[in-house]
Amino acid sequence: MTKLVRNAAGREVVTEINGQKAIPFQGVGAYKPEGIKHAPHISSCSDYPADGNKQVDSIREALLKAGIRDGMTISTHHHFRNGDLVANMVFDAIKKLGVKGIRWFPSASFPCHEHLIQYLEDGTIHHIEGSMNGPLGKYVSEGNMHGMAVLRSHGGRYQAVQDGEVEIDIAVIGAPAADPFGNANGLEGDSACGLLGFALADSQYADKVIVVTDNMVPFPCIPWQIQGNNVDLTVEVEKIGIPERIVSGTTRITKSPDRLLLAELTARFCDYAGIIKEGFSFQSGAGGTSLAVGEFFKSVMKEKGIRARFARGGSNKYLVSMLEEGLVDYILDGQTFDLDGVRSMRDNPRHVWTSPFTSYNYHGKGNFAPLVDVAILGATEVDVNFNANVVTHSDGYLLHGIGGWQNCLFSKTVILPLPLVRDRVPVIIDEVTTLCGPGELIDVIVTERGIAVNPLRKDLIDAVKDSGLPLKSIHELKDEAEKICGKPEKNDTGEKVIAAIKWVDGTVIDIVRKVKVQE
Repeated sequence: MTKLVRNAAGREVVTEINGQKAIPFQGVGAYKPEGIKHAPHISSCSDYPADGNKQVDSIREALLKAGIRDGMTISTHHHFRNGDLVANMVFDAIKKLGVKGIRWFPSASFPCHEHLIQYLEDGTIHHIEGSMNGPLGKYVSEGNMHGMAVLRSHGGRYQAVQDGEVEIDIAVIGAPAADPFGNANGLEGDSACGLLGFALADSQYADKVIVVTDNMVPFPCIPWQIQGNNVDLTVEVEKIGIPERIVSGTTRITKSPDRLLLAELTARFCDYAGIIKEGFSFQSGAGGTSLAVGEFFKSVMKEKGIRARFARGGSNKYLVSMLEEGLVDYILDGQTFDLDGVRSMRDNPRHVWTSPFTSYNYHGKGNFAPLVDVAILGATEVDVNFNANVVTHSDGYLLHGIGGWQNCLFSKTVILPLPLVRDRVPVIIDEVTTLCGPGELIDVIVTERGIAVNPLRKDLIDAVKDSGLPLKSIHELKDEAEKICGKPEKNDTGEKVIAAIKWVDGTVIDIVRKVKVQE
């Protein structure tokens, strides 16, 4: 029986995950890490080809040379999103080698990784530690995985690797362009994805590093986002990704009147609150509503003759247009969501590469997140204490990843534009199904029926009190949602803990239990 204790957020959490000690959440900023950073084994140049050619014939050969064996931790990244072919190829090879009990440590999974469920079933993969998306999340939620899943933010993943909480035995890095020595980038080739920053920790701290590409170029591969000096082996395969699923090329602003209203109210709030001013900074996502917020920002900025000092990416064609029109001095970008973002990152020196280390790592000497004036984020649920959930729905299914969401909560102002009701289920409820972010870090909830400001932010309340905006309490918004579709029933879950949710400092903020499958 898994031992549970109550953490500082009042949630029951585990103290052990897959045989490893776990520390319960102690409060924002309360847990102080000790020790020194993890480091891989020392290598010697005498063990590598003098001509710099580390290329082998196949992923299978690379895994064998890297010493693949039962129980190892194998990492991959998600820059290719739903077009990724590399993770599936890696585990096909591992299966054929007869290796069992692997801990898979992806930066995220996508529906394309449904292929790996067969390897969870036969024990090739023991458990997954990485944000879930689609069929894998459903499979895990129904209690089918041998071990317990662990979900971390992008910054939390870097923290876990840096601190030695997760020791990667073999990192496999898919690269749209690479040379035989191992220098690699995501800017060139048929599978161009923009940046390889989510694989940075893997390249720095893993014991063995394999770069897989479908575009092997002569040394040197310039620019290098992954340095060959950290790479053990390189492999060229026919195809590493499906381009149309890597970057959409068709990222679009929402046309929904309700979502457009959310975006407009969000921008108006920021304007009245004095956030949109000369030299400000912002971050918003690539969803339809977030893109619309950016366009409303753009309109206000043009009208007032305002420039933003920087915008945090993910980038897309709309953000790139603001850079190219001189409305933004710099894009500090962690990933690109369309081909315009890839082009801009490749060609424009003001479109700057960042990584989870610089942007989000909580166990460092500061990071970029608190320097952002306003972050526009999403959520599946929010409760009356402004706590938010991004990984499960009200039915308890684990169907989303955390991404950089937790890390962005440290921005100066955090705004969640949300529909009051989603699929006839209230979004604002008494208590979130899964706690991913503490309410003290979430400042404003914008819905189509009103805006609720966290009572902790008296400065924002004072700034907008005479704005004419539809200001309401969070309780009023909850009551309105329940009048529309009734009070939601508590989701029905079993006792088995199937996943742990880590906070940015590596502590456990909540757990997810097995859902009861309806017959």
